[in-house]
Amino acid sequence: MTTTMPTATTAPAPTAPRRGRSAARRRNTPLTIAMLAALAYFLLPLFWLLVASTKSTQDLFDSFGLWFSRTPQLLTNIRTTFTQDDGVFVHWLLNTAVYAGVSALGAALLAAAAGYGFAKFRFRGDRAAFNLVLGAVMVPATALAIPTYLLFAKAGLVNTPWAIILPSLVNPFGLYLMRVYAEDAVPDSLLEAARIDGAGEARIFFRIVLRLLAPGLVTVLLFTLVATWNNYFLPLIMLNDPNLYPITVGLASWAAQAQNGGAGSSSDMLPLVVTGSLISVVSLVLAFLLLQRYWQSGLAAGGVKQ
Repeated sequence: MTTTMPTATTAPAPTAPRRGRSAARRRNTPLTIAMLAALAYFLLPLFWLLVASTKSTQDLFDSFGLWFSRTPQLLTNIRTTFTQDDGVFVHWLLNTAVYAGVSALGAALLAAAAGYGFAKFRFRGDRAAFNLVLGAVMVPATALAIPTYLLFAKAGLVNTPWAIILPSLVNPFGLYLMRVYAEDAVPDSLLEAARIDGAGEARIFFRIVLRLLAPGLVTVLLFTLVATWNNYFLPLIMLNDPNLYPITVGLASWAAQAQNGGAGSSSDMLPLVVTGSLISVVSLVLAFLLLQRYWQSGLAAGGVKQ
């Protein structure tokens, strides 16, 4: 009996798992190629932008587009971008940060409050109102630009920061997202316990619900931040003061000067447009990475500790 037990436990069977792992690798090869292609598709324009920001006007047309020139001048381009036209690019950058930051915070709070209301309260016409929100998701923002301009012109808000901030506060998709998220993230038993303890609805929302909705809140904030930061058409029709321009409209005005300048001095604006675009992208990426930490941590820290 002692001689048969080792033979039963020492059967060599590592071949089947190895074949399974190799087959899994072969099956995942097309997926890996597709992911690498998608990665190259998204990163290649950013790499070109970084390379082009190190070149002069002549190098932009004479050198290879996807590699650096012999005399890179990134720091010179950055310095010139911030000092061109008495430092108007700094105003554009600050304007964009204010527009995007205020709009993102306001839109996230409004979406959280409205989504929580639709999810946890029942009132007359709630389904019709929510269906109206779903219909608004399908309406493109460009279709509302001209009516919004006429409305703000009647109110005397054209060529003011409110002409950019107020329309950005309305986010139908964010409201829909928060409503779906609040249905499962906010337990009814927790709300009833808070009401029994004497907490008002405002206190429940700001002290309990917002903590539970933290991941969804940051998601809406990120979406609104990116959308407002990259918004071009609405500021183009709402603003005519260069000191109020965001980066998108400001860089477009510089690009128009570069195209109209030809071989003159205005043609030197082209490297500034490229460098300004790089600064705008880097600023947005940094903001996204900063908020992503709260986005991920909110998934585990959304509960209320007693």
